[in-house]
Amino acid sequence: MKENWDKKFSSDEFVYGITPNEFLKSEIEKLPAGNLISFGEGEGRNAVFAAKLGWEVDAVDFSISGKTKAEQLALQNNVSINYIVDDVLNFQPKKNHYDLAALIFLHVPDESKIKLFENIVGCLKPGGKVILEVFEKSQLKYSSGGPKHLDLLYSLEDIATGFVELSFLSFLKEIIFLNEGAHHSGEASVIRFVGEKS
Repeated sequence: MKENWDKKFSSDEFVYGITPNEFLKSEIEKLPAGNLISFGEGEGRNAVFAAKLGWEVDAVDFSISGKTKAEQLALQNNVSINYIVDDVLNFQPKKNHYDLAALIFLHVPDESKIKLFENIVGCLKPGGKVILEVFEKSQLKYSSGGPKHLDLLYSLEDIATGFVELSFLSFLKEIIFLNEGAHHSGEASVIRFVGEKS
């Protein structure tokens, strides 16, 4: 898996573009800047956008070539991000530290989802928020991107169970049109979620 992503990110092209995810953008612009952690950050488009808004950003991803491109993008935008090369499933974030956690199209096997969600909830301060957008299980019917294995996709129940400790501010399954580079393009089935820690 890691080798596949390193290979994908090693091209000159930014696979998912250099502009932020639209859902993340719309939600983060409502918030005062603070400490942000982005899980599965890839090539840095969301982390760099947040840094431009004044956020202190930790980005976690296991791709070395993703880090290289993210730091290049940060330099081009005159911001800095702290990019940590690690598997998100092994990484232990600081407890009660972050004002915001972002999980944008990070897909892990069913057996790993609860552990990932527990780590995300645990790293948030009281009042901290999660912004999440992922492919829903019916994405298999669409050709706009995402995993081709059902257990790597998400159901509404996955999110509801994994983030049961949070207050749900927004929680929707939607059909949207993606325009995020060559690999996220076209009609897609997604789950969009915003939660807040008490």
